[in-house]
Amino acid sequence: MSNRVAVTIAAAAALLVPQVAQAELKRIEDKSEFMQMVQGKTLSRPLVRLTVTADGRITGRGVTWDVTGSWDWKNGFFCRDLNWGGDDLGYNCQAVLANGSEMRFIADQGAGQSADFRLR
Repeated sequence: MSNRVAVTIAAAAALLVPQVAQAELKRIEDKSEFMQMVQGKTLSRPLVRLTVTADGRITGRGVTWDVTGSWDWKNGFFCRDLNWGGDDLGYNCQAVLANGSEMRFIADQGAGQSADFRLR
């Protein structure tokens, strides 16, 4: 097998990984199921580390700034009010999808932009 073919196959396989992971994600609509997944864990993505606590707090770091906020569960959505490095990011209710090791938050009740986190 030539190097060119091997590189092409490797690139194609890399493109399939996000699609497979996405297919494995399941919608989380229940607060207790959400808490079971995040309790004692850190939500992480490049340059971001967050903790979501049972008493409604969000704490962590995003790049070099502190992240603070509050959250609640309403009508099957994770609703948060967030401050990042002194900037108010506002209130937003988000759909949550997860597979046990990864969690995706989709803004605007599932109609907006998404952010993927690993549960560590």
